[in-house]
Amino acid sequence: MSTYKNKIEKLLSELCPNGVPMKKMSEVGTFTRGRRFVKDDIRSEGVPCIHYGEMYTHYGIWANKAKSFLDKGLALRLRSAKPNDVIIVAAGETIEDIGNGVAWLGGTDVVIHDACFIFSHSLNSKYISYFLQTDAFHSQIKRYISSGKISSINADGLEKAIIPVPPIEIQQEIVRILDSFTELEAELEARKKQYYYYRSSLFKFDDDINWTTLDKISENLDSKRKPVTKGNRDKGEIPYYGASGIVDHVSSYIFDGDYLLISEDGANLLARSTPIAFSISGKTWVNNHAHVLKFDTYVTRRFVEIYLNSIDLSAYISGAAQPKLNKANMNKILIPFPKINEQERVVRILDKFEALNTDISIGLPAELKARRSQYEYYRSKLLTFNEYVS
Repeated sequence: MSTYKNKIEKLLSELCPNGVPMKKMSEVGTFTRGRRFVKDDIRSEGVPCIHYGEMYTHYGIWANKAKSFLDKGLALRLRSAKPNDVIIVAAGETIEDIGNGVAWLGGTDVVIHDACFIFSHSLNSKYISYFLQTDAFHSQIKRYISSGKISSINADGLEKAIIPVPPIEIQQEIVRILDSFTELEAELEARKKQYYYYRSSLFKFDDDINWTTLDKISENLDSKRKPVTKGNRDKGEIPYYGASGIVDHVSSYIFDGDYLLISEDGANLLARSTPIAFSISGKTWVNNHAHVLKFDTYVTRRFVEIYLNSIDLSAYISGAAQPKLNKANMNKILIPFPKINEQERVVRILDKFEALNTDISIGLPAELKARRSQYEYYRSKLLTFNEYVS
């Protein structure tokens, strides 16, 4: 940290010896809300667009290429971010989602969903995006966020937030330093792409492959689920599962064994920021936000788990504001069902690849975890300044 900070401190002493100006976001830029479009509007080519769900899954703090597109006629009726604008999340499932931003560095305009703001400004775009990740920023806007089924914030709340505005040379140096921490992220992303490539290859079968549905190869235990409100849960050591994993720990259990949980509802069904199918073992409690399936063998359960996490399930999901995968639609999903020895081969190969990516005790992930902690520490320090005194 000393090398990084010494350079910043030298620039500060030369360019702003009396401190750094602190300005409201409204003083350095303007906010424009995007306009609504739905997933059925998205195409594989056309005018670039960013749907709000993609903000969590496809982008970091900057992007130069869109993943989705719209027809030109529709795009002309909507609102677009220009190169160097920052796209800021205005609505999401949790308070933590609100205010996160992506600097748009693409060479063309990009259409923005109405769950986001376009922030047109006079600063370094990536500098703003780094600042939007800090506790200093989120603690300011938290009071202006309205909570409910969907958390949201309006432009007035964002405009009131204070941002430090050092000279552009300092903004650029901070960006350069923080960008250096993303190299390991890129390496992990390369490993993930390799895993996805092999997963896709292994799930390509001959035309004579048997196809089946979940109700024919598993036992559905949804009727045994019991949701318990947070205030009525007795604290303990038993995992209490919801749509995306463990949400609490309780003193009792309703399941004891090995099961596959599949998300029943929630934005993650579309965003896919975490797996929508995941295995659980031992004594557990499951609420009514995840389907519970029991399989005859580990291999088949794991094979189905990996397959479901590899395919697009949007055709089976109902609801836009509150996506839902109900039991009837879940049982319409076609599952390739090779012989057990082939299932075993696929699972064995992919488990090895997944271990390299996810096992926090070995290899790159352990180094990445330490690097992320270091990065968050540096980001906080580098974006904290003495306020300007005239």
